[in-house]
Amino acid sequence: MTVSRTVCLGFLAVITIGTLLLMMPFSTSDGTWNDPIVALFTSTSAVCVTGLSVVDPGTYFSFWGQLFMTLLVQIGGLGYMTSTTFLILLIGRKFDLRQKVAIQQALDRPGMSGSAQVIRSIIATTLIFEITGIFLLLPAFIPKYGWNQGLWLAIFHSINAWNNAGFSLFKDNLIGYQSSFLVVFTISILIIFGGIGYQVILEMYFWLHDRILQKNHNQIFSLDFKVATSTTIILLVIGTIAFFCIEIRNPETFGYLKFRDQILVAWFQSVTPRTAGFNTIDIGKMTTAGLFITIALMFIGASPGGTGGGIKTTTLRVLTSCTKAILQGKEEVLLYDRKIAINLILKAVGVLVGSIGTVILATILISLTDPTLDFIQILFEVVSAFATVGLSTGITASLSTAAKLILIVTMYVGRVGVLLLMSAVLGDPRPTRIHYPEENLLVG
Repeated sequence: MTVSRTVCLGFLAVITIGTLLLMMPFSTSDGTWNDPIVALFTSTSAVCVTGLSVVDPGTYFSFWGQLFMTLLVQIGGLGYMTSTTFLILLIGRKFDLRQKVAIQQALDRPGMSGSAQVIRSIIATTLIFEITGIFLLLPAFIPKYGWNQGLWLAIFHSINAWNNAGFSLFKDNLIGYQSSFLVVFTISILIIFGGIGYQVILEMYFWLHDRILQKNHNQIFSLDFKVATSTTIILLVIGTIAFFCIEIRNPETFGYLKFRDQILVAWFQSVTPRTAGFNTIDIGKMTTAGLFITIALMFIGASPGGTGGGIKTTTLRVLTSCTKAILQGKEEVLLYDRKIAINLILKAVGVLVGSIGTVILATILISLTDPTLDFIQILFEVVSAFATVGLSTGITASLSTAAKLILIVTMYVGRVGVLLLMSAVLGDPRPTRIHYPEENLLVG
């Protein structure tokens, strides 16, 4: 039982438990047994922090069903190893060597020391952001829905935003709040910081801490911090400008809004593909160009160590740096004056190839099971499922049972990761001392 197999089977176990809970009569609003496919799809979407849904969570599920969804989203966002390790800490048990190795590999840490402190800091960071989000959302929901319902709406949406899930209890998602700066700002901040990675947040905290205390020594940011923050900012700015320029003439999305609201909606539409399924416009009414830009942003996704999916911002930067090195005739790949190791380059290429292969295969299969759907709609749905985004053009509920099962598998593969899943199936690679002769090959 390797670490990769433990993680993959752990996610399957949580999805199974969630499916059983959501099938119970007390989980549905009408008090009847739930459809197994609906329960399985919802549980997978929650654990994989995707947000795709074949039903309206706000009316279909009871309070208990919504509570189970929230717990599944929280477990899925933290990750299986983080959640189980936190439970070990709660009952007072100590880590053995196997658990330390598992945490190191699951969180991609350089060493095994301080594992308990890392888990505590992750949990503390999660609670701080989620509770802050709840308090910020209360003024938007309580005046209309009252204290009880308003508080639950704030809790549900804050947890879903931080974990980049995208489930909403409103029938139109967040379209009704597209002009609310408070809601858009709060949800956006939770999505961005939830997807940027815990390590980046901790480094930012220590930098602010030193600045406030006016300490003299200058903190050196890690390469992860520089790449994650710079790439995130670049993608957010480019996405906002692109959506504003493309959709401003579309009367069904941006065209009928005031200039202030157009900027707000363009900003949110740039944030939500990274990778949360909230939307403040009707995705199905976007232009083809807007849909393709959204697909690209969804495929890139969030940053490593965060709650989002996709190929990750660091993978994108490594691949673009490889291209830059080739164009400049260099034999080394550099990022911020640091040389990128060959094993990281190979990993980035493996992630890209595996991700593209998964998306192509799922798109072909759904095109066969549901031939009446447009290609752009199928591709959008598949990328949204694989990158654990949750945005949809509105076809999720109308998909055939076979297509829904394909999306379930796609969401699972996207959450655990292509390379981790292949490692679980094939086993850990074995080192070899055999070296083969080198030969040239025509490429490009």
